[in-house]
Amino acid sequence: MKFFVDTAEIAEIADLAATGLLDGVTTNPSLIAKSGRKFLDVIAEICALVPGPVSAEVTATDTETMLKEAAVLRKIAANVAIKLPLTWDGLKACKALSDDGATVNVTLCFSANQALLAAKAGAAYVSPFIGRLDDQGQDGMELIQEIKDIYDNYPDLETEILAASIRHPIHVMQAALIGADVATVPPAVLRQLVKHPLTDKGLEAFLADWKKTGQSIL
Repeated sequence: MKFFVDTAEIAEIADLAATGLLDGVTTNPSLIAKSGRKFLDVIAEICALVPGPVSAEVTATDTETMLKEAAVLRKIAANVAIKLPLTWDGLKACKALSDDGATVNVTLCFSANQALLAAKAGAAYVSPFIGRLDDQGQDGMELIQEIKDIYDNYPDLETEILAASIRHPIHVMQAALIGADVATVPPAVLRQLVKHPLTDKGLEAFLADWKKTGQSIL
């Protein structure tokens, strides 16, 4: 499974990229607004930090303007992925952009039928929103499983499942078990993946015993 981080905070991205665990970055208008910075500047800085795909989302709702915005975003860096909403206009833009060699991430996916349409339109990634479905009393992981089953039925479909709206480490584990290609996670959740109380307890015990020896490696 590949790990993308879902943030527009440069310091967070730089710190996580230093681990070698980061395969890409996803952003959206809400995250850009939270950063308080200019959209194009933020995307350019992220692209310089991370060699993998950096999703930059259009804000237009009609195909023609989506394509114009995408043209601006694609000029920022070669690793920009154009993020489009899963609407009829978004699918038309996805087809045009993917035919032109662009990497497209189709977002706001809430059904398996939507994911099938995104794949048919040539999306490199489709982003099902797990947490938001959970919030509505549905099982977000059931959607990941449905998309995985459908895509497996049709090997010619090359779209990767990008599990999004991940709220906690259990979401990551469940998505990995199902076979999602990518998980995009908030920085705090990515850091939580390394945590386990028995790891901390074991390290504490080892260090206490080492201290008793009076030795130093350096």
